[in-house]
Parts: sequence; structure tokens; C-alpha cells
Amino acid sequence: MTERPGGYALNAPQEASPLHRPGARGRGARSNISGRFEAQAREAFDDGWTEADGNPPKLGMTVLRDASKSIISTNRSPDISFDQSINPYRGCEHGCIYCYARPSHAYWGYSPGLDFESVIFAKPDGPALLEAHFNKPGYQPRPIMIGANTDAWQPLERERQHTRDILKICARYRHPVSVITKSALIRRDIDILGQMAADGLMKAAISITTLDRRLARDMEPRAAAPHRRLETITALKQAGIPVTVMMAPIIPALTDHEIEPLLKAAADAGADNAAYVLLRLPQEISALFREWLADKRPDSAGRVMSLIRQMRGGKDYDASWATRGRGSGPYASLIASRFRNAIRRYGLDAPRLALDMAQFERPLGSALQRSLFD
Repeated sequence: MTERPGGYALNAPQEASPLHRPGARGRGARSNISGRFEAQAREAFDDGWTEADGNPPKLGMTVLRDASKSIISTNRSPDISFDQSINPYRGCEHGCIYCYARPSHAYWGYSPGLDFESVIFAKPDGPALLEAHFNKPGYQPRPIMIGANTDAWQPLERERQHTRDILKICARYRHPVSVITKSALIRRDIDILGQMAADGLMKAAISITTLDRRLARDMEPRAAAPHRRLETITALKQAGIPVTVMMAPIIPALTDHEIEPLLKAAADAGADNAAYVLLRLPQEISALFREWLADKRPDSAGRVMSLIRQMRGGKDYDASWATRGRGSGPYASLIASRFRNAIRRYGLDAPRLALDMAQFERPLGSALQRSLFD
């Protein structure tokens, strides 16, 4: 693992970005397709440099310092339940082929393919930036979602602990947060999360896409195995933390047959409620996903894409706010009906917890507190 100092540089991919390595072991993307902002397109080819077993070389990882001057992102999307979020990392080692965050890497000149899961931007200044934000005069707390774009507990977090340090700041200021992850590493931070939950200041969501271990390994190569995520739901609940299970995404003809068994398993593990998102294929994800299907699930590829288009007005994706998370048409309606019936059947329809905004306070010794008495 290497680290490069400084912030973003649009010409950096020529130094840091790996060559095209279709089917790199332990990765989700099959190639390093060019991003939409690049002036030149690149195409992968086999130059014969495979290892003795016929497989391409294992892809390494590069860690870059994210020199952003703020840590909280905002959105105005009417179909998203939060308007503030924190992502301690850009890019994600989990390598989920369907990840809707992949196109964001293209903005910085990196590929949404293999670069997204092997060139990671870390935010070591995140905790200090967050504390400064909380200390701004007139700041009014609103719920913050941690990990909405890329997973805050991806493998790099085990070493860097940026997410844990951010949680410590939120706990000190008694600031409400919600978190979402598909990593069992969140259990490391139960000491912080459990106390916040006891005070009505946090809730968690665990994303489970499939119970099929082989499919999960192919589709989410470095995320926690399905049974580990179920165990994580149980551990969080035992610590008094409200837990939602997210079946995100549901992929027609690939995972939609698991709606009922997956929700039953989540209920048995202790989840309080459930939600889902239909597979989204914006920007470069469409080509990456179709490439993955052709390699990993060739027998299902045609039917999967046909059903996706049936639910997206004949296209691979429709970005309309009203339908981007649920789709439209008969098949989308069938999925919605099955999901509603299943959450009622398995008791996953508990009301969502409203986090307490009134407890926010700046601790003695904070920058703003000091200025009041100087």
C-alpha cells in the first residue's frame, strides 16, 4: 500500500492508476473503463502477462490523501431521507459491482472501474473539520448519515480509524447520526454507538444483497459474507441499537427470488425494519455491470438486462427522482408488493426512530466555548 501526499490532481491517474486488468482477482469490476470526463478512451487487451495459473496479477491498492476543506456533503434530493452525509473515504475496497458511487471517481480523473476499488482517498482531517463545523456560530444540528456514498467501515478503516474518530466527535457533541454499512467492522465501534443509541442519538442500517455466499463473493468481493452481516445485526441489537436491514440493490432475475428468505433471516437476527432499492445503473455503471454479467453470470445476463429495461422505461437507467429507487411497470410493482407483504409477515414494519435534535451541545473546552470566555 502506498500513500501520496496532497489533494486531487486531474493528471494523477497517469501516475497512480493501474493498467487495465480484466478479471483482476478479488475485485468486482472486470476492467478499468474510461470515465466520462476523460479526453481519451482506453480499452483493455490481453498482452499475455498472466501468472502461471493463467490468472491476471493481483491488483494492489493506492491510498491518497483527500485534502477537502469540508467534511459534510449536502443534497436536495426529495427521495432521500437525509440531506447531510459524511463519507470518510472516496472509493471503496469492497468492490461491489453495482455501487452507485462508482461514477464519482470519474470526476477526479479516475476510472469508475478498478480504480474505484483500488485507488482510495482517505480523509484524515475529517474529525477536525467536523468539530470546526459543529463550532460555527449559529450551527443548528440536523441528522447526519455516515457512509451514504462509500462504506465508512471498508477494510482501510481497520488501520486508519477515521470513521471511529468522527463518531467520537459526534458523541462528544451529542450530535444525532445514522450509519449504513455492509461491514462487520462496525462491531468494533459498538462502545460508542451503543451509548449514543441509548441517548436516542443514533440508528444503523445493514445492507444485505443476497444470502448466496458464492454470488456475494462474485458481486461484492471484499465485503463481509452474508452470515457475518446477519451476525452484525444481532450484535448491534444486543447493544440496544435500532437496526434496519437494507436489501440494496434488488437485482431482477438474480436476487429478487431471495426477498422473502432474506427478510426472514434479517428478522430472525433481530432487525427492526427493512427497506430496499432497485438496482441502479447510472453513467459508467451500466457498462461495468453488463461486463460483469457477461463474465460471471452469462446464462442470466440477457434476462437480467431485459427485466431492468422493463422497469426503466426501456433504458438501462432512468434517473427520475420518483422512480429511480423503485422502478416502474408490472415487474417493479410485483417486487414492491412482495416486499411490503414480507415485512408485514416477518414483523419488519416497526416505526423508524426519530433522532433527538435537542441534545446537541458544545463541550467545555471546544473552540467556541473558549472564545466566549476569552
